[in-house]
Amino acid sequence: MNPIRRVLVGIKDPGARSSPAVHKAASLAEAFGAELVLFHAIAVPVAAEPYLYKEGGLDSLEKELRQSHLDRLERRAARLRNGKLKVRADADWDYPVHEAIVRHARKIEADLVVAEAHAGRRLLPWLLHLTDWELLRTCPVPVLIVKSSRKWQRPRVLAAIDPLHAFAKPAGLDAEILDAGAKLTAALNGRLHAMHAYVQVSGQATQIIGVSPSVAAKIAAASQAQAKQAFDRALRNSRIPRSRRHLQLGPAADAIPRTARALRAGIVVMGAVSRSALKRVIIGNTAERILGDLPCDVLVVKPPRFVTRVSRTRRGVRYAVSTDVPMPY
Repeated sequence: MNPIRRVLVGIKDPGARSSPAVHKAASLAEAFGAELVLFHAIAVPVAAEPYLYKEGGLDSLEKELRQSHLDRLERRAARLRNGKLKVRADADWDYPVHEAIVRHARKIEADLVVAEAHAGRRLLPWLLHLTDWELLRTCPVPVLIVKSSRKWQRPRVLAAIDPLHAFAKPAGLDAEILDAGAKLTAALNGRLHAMHAYVQVSGQATQIIGVSPSVAAKIAAASQAQAKQAFDRALRNSRIPRSRRHLQLGPAADAIPRTARALRAGIVVMGAVSRSALKRVIIGNTAERILGDLPCDVLVVKPPRFVTRVSRTRRGVRYAVSTDVPMPY
């Protein structure tokens, strides 16, 4: 993870008096000695009434609305400034929200994006809100999704790596995860743990292929040994003590949330790779299931040389045009 010089936090409601995401972003920015940027994407369509066109008032309305958002953001920024923390407020007309955040992060050269997890019911319990998931998928810099209102007090940081590279994940991703975890831990004066979840051939599968119990036991032992060897190799340059290394048997979608709960982790650090829609269907959205089930905050990092598909060109204002009234020409 690159040095943190600028932290962008996405603001859903500029008028809200408090937000766990804002407070945690401020804590991180202060710890890293970074600038904090409060950003709100104005994505609500503007009603393009005919009289506004006739009077040329659309530009004025857009400027007034943007300034209103900026004024509210500035009041929040003023409350955060304490002599140590540099804070600025930004708002812009752009949509959809996740693309607007990615564009602004690239524009200001942010090193970290912080967003609060959307609340509300999902189609399935583990599904993230579309904005959260698309932001994680497309943002080229690390994204911290704040899911818990619990304050960080020397938090346990759990780095979830995959040294066996299931589903052909890039080899460099584990190094990025461990580096990000170490930097977060140092900044927050926490404790860094690492884990690897591995799977082995099930007893039912060995029965189907006609393997004897003794051979099945050897296969299981070899699987565990291989996972441990890969895990130790990935951590050979780290300072994580043996007592904070967790080799877990089971699918990652189950093992990572289970381990995070057992440790009472404050932050889980994991990696994400943007895949094609077809591959997501074949492989399954394991990362999304894990993210949805975790009770704590989640930092998601990308592999080296990740390239986002989000355009740098801002979309601007969306207009809602009434179909009942003819537009003037």
